[in-house]
Amino acid sequence: SSAHPPLPSQARVVVCGGGIVGSSVAYHLAKLGWTDVLLLERDKITSGTTWHAAGLMVTYGSLSETSTEMRKYTKELYSHILEEETGLSTGFMPVGFIELATDAGYLEEYRRVAAFNRKLGVDVHEISPREVQELFPLCRIDDVLAGFYVKDDGRVNPVDATAAFVRAARNRGVKVAEGISVTGMLTERGKVIGVETSAGNITCEFFVNAAGMWARQLGELAGVTVANQAAEHYYLLTEPMSDVGVEWPVVEDPSRHTYIRPEGGGLMVGLFEPEAASWCVPSIPNDFSFGEIEPDWDRMAPFLETAMGRVPRCLEVGAKKLFCGPESFTPDLAPIVGEAPELKNYYIAAGMNSIGILTGGGIGRNLAQNIVDGHPDVDVTAMLPARLHPYQATPAYRGARVVESLGKVYKCHYPNRPTDTARNVKRSPLHERLAVRGAYFRDVSGWEGVDYFADIASGEKPEAGELTWRRPSWFHRWAAEHQACRTACALIDMSFMSKFLVQGRDASVVLD
Repeated sequence: SSAHPPLPSQARVVVCGGGIVGSSVAYHLAKLGWTDVLLLERDKITSGTTWHAAGLMVTYGSLSETSTEMRKYTKELYSHILEEETGLSTGFMPVGFIELATDAGYLEEYRRVAAFNRKLGVDVHEISPREVQELFPLCRIDDVLAGFYVKDDGRVNPVDATAAFVRAARNRGVKVAEGISVTGMLTERGKVIGVETSAGNITCEFFVNAAGMWARQLGELAGVTVANQAAEHYYLLTEPMSDVGVEWPVVEDPSRHTYIRPEGGGLMVGLFEPEAASWCVPSIPNDFSFGEIEPDWDRMAPFLETAMGRVPRCLEVGAKKLFCGPESFTPDLAPIVGEAPELKNYYIAAGMNSIGILTGGGIGRNLAQNIVDGHPDVDVTAMLPARLHPYQATPAYRGARVVESLGKVYKCHYPNRPTDTARNVKRSPLHERLAVRGAYFRDVSGWEGVDYFADIASGEKPEAGELTWRRPSWFHRWAAEHQACRTACALIDMSFMSKFLVQGRDASVVLD
């Protein structure tokens, strides 16, 4: 922009996206000694989705060691490291966090998560319903089985945290330019050599796509697949409530699709409704900045009533605002982080699935390490861009899947929970013959893969059955298949597995 010095004609790394993730990547590159970094933002810092994030900073909840460590490290940054480096507060408040278990399924899941998280150093405790109410006096507890409490988790101000990342990056030599759009990529022999921008071309060795909900469209400019899609995302702010304490913890109740925390003298009631609404499937408007979406009161009213029932006092006060803003989600609810398989030195950090604030520091650190060392120093297999395929970026697929993805964040994560949307994308040549034999199919890397065969002759239907943490109702069908494999012979359709054709004079050398 005119307020900034002229744009440099070259940089070692160009980062596109001035939200929490892009600013974190730039900061961590500089922290590792790579200071020739240019951070570009098409409008203003945080103007995409970061500015309206709820700001939860929670270390509890993941069954991934990598994700849990990213959360822990991000909290360290927000709690003291960034402020010590810059003098800027991130607004971090360690007010505590409580996850509510209201049925046997959630209780089993959260006890498993708690055991795993404690192993990784998260100080989570199972507490009684009475203790939940002592910490959050307005919380209804008659149906609560237990709470899972982390005393020093809490909340952060996303705008302040991003500002601290930007200040810390600048202090280390990173250049930041607002009002500059990336309009194309310069490549040579399958490798990044520069970027085209609204202010001219910039040569670079590495490019980072941290464009948030625009990441897919930015990727398309270079033939790179980034399969994320925006959806409507809601929270309600109540009028001030004199009986709410600012020091109360964040309470999350997935059974009611909600998180609730103090905000503005009242309460914020956030929503992850079971069936979401996609937003701007054809393309995200390039000029959407600090934007809001007109809320759909009719669609959201039943979900709001359910959510507010956790704190019935909410129903007695007025609603100051029902906020609706976009947030992007990926087909498998894992972030997209790493080098694009289509283009060398093109890196992606997008698709945060509504946890960009609480993992942003760790994402930035891991991607910077990947760029500087040529490989990450932690297991990021589940986040790699190569797992996603071009068909997952099509409008039909994205538009259908995101309706389910948002709500799945808060559903009980039973191992046999099926995926219902964007199905039948890939079928093997044997599909119909397997279906006639009673196959129950599940989504396996986009393929319709057989989970088990029902005895349709006796009237049994091929279906998921009761969702459970124990053996599914059709476990005996699996057992019979295993027995057949061991004692006789089995033919298995493995169409969902990747196949690699390696050919040429030196094929055997490469494979050896």
